[in-house]
Amino acid sequence: MKRLAGLAAVAVLAATAAHAAPKEITVAYFLEWPLPFEKAKVEGTFDKELGVKVNWRSFDTGVAMSAAAAAGDVQFLISQGVPPFVTATSAGQDLKAIDIAVSYSENDNCVVRKDLEITKDNVQELEGKKVGVPLGTAAHYGFLKQLEYFKIDVAKLQVVDLTPPDAAAAIAQGNIDVFCGWGGSLARAKEYGNVLLTGPEKEAAGIRVFDVISTPGAFAAENPELVTKFLKVFNDQNIAYAADPAAFVPVLAKDSGLDEAGTKAQLDGFQILTIEDRLSDKWLGGGLQAFLKDVADFFVSTGNIPAALDSYDAAVDASYLEAASKL
Repeated sequence: MKRLAGLAAVAVLAATAAHAAPKEITVAYFLEWPLPFEKAKVEGTFDKELGVKVNWRSFDTGVAMSAAAAAGDVQFLISQGVPPFVTATSAGQDLKAIDIAVSYSENDNCVVRKDLEITKDNVQELEGKKVGVPLGTAAHYGFLKQLEYFKIDVAKLQVVDLTPPDAAAAIAQGNIDVFCGWGGSLARAKEYGNVLLTGPEKEAAGIRVFDVISTPGAFAAENPELVTKFLKVFNDQNIAYAADPAAFVPVLAKDSGLDEAGTKAQLDGFQILTIEDRLSDKWLGGGLQAFLKDVADFFVSTGNIPAALDSYDAAVDASYLEAASKL
């Protein structure tokens, strides 16, 4: 009996060690995408509150974030676009959406070169034109939805897979006719072109653009307290920003790689939701799950993914944000 008890104790200790909180984590985020959490990033608040070393790694697209998470290289993905999240989970990747990062219809769009003089009124002239867009991203989804709205067949355009920085450079050089992307790259692209639909016009057409915070499901299940604390810090920064935006702009500008004017312009185009909103039926309470299914089905119909899940309820876990709201 003593031997069995000893073996049981060893097994418990081994299991505890296997699931012990990590000593460090890596967080994926975007440059030129200034969100309030970056002030806590700069000031080391995440490290202090989580009790672990937090490494930060910037990415160009949410697709690249998914690949890094699949490889075990990142544990949190801040502001991952819905389409890359849908693409990954539809393929069976173990990712969970645990929060809404930001909604931003104005900060993700398509820009047409000025000299082409194409607007929403003569939009059919887009046929045959070359488009630079990061495939599988929110920008790609928005591009396809705008084409659907305008009743334009995507097969009649030349679509090139370009990251937003590369696409912004390409439209500036005249190498593409249409840029689709977000953030600072979108701001640079607007110097050379015009948008077809404004943010409010896109929303009126049923085109929603927002990002999630995601994490590998196994990591979250093994480290619920860490995940909860992470979301608590993220939300505290949103609250502090709402109370005093001016205090954030200089810090976010320096960290994001934008000047202060560009940072303020980006922030003005963001809708930062309260934690109550994010837990409501419109978002994590059911609306997000339904939207994920809509995006997946749309991507199947356009040939961008081979199949959708029957439901995306299991890809969303609001429990960590609910716990964070009570801290």
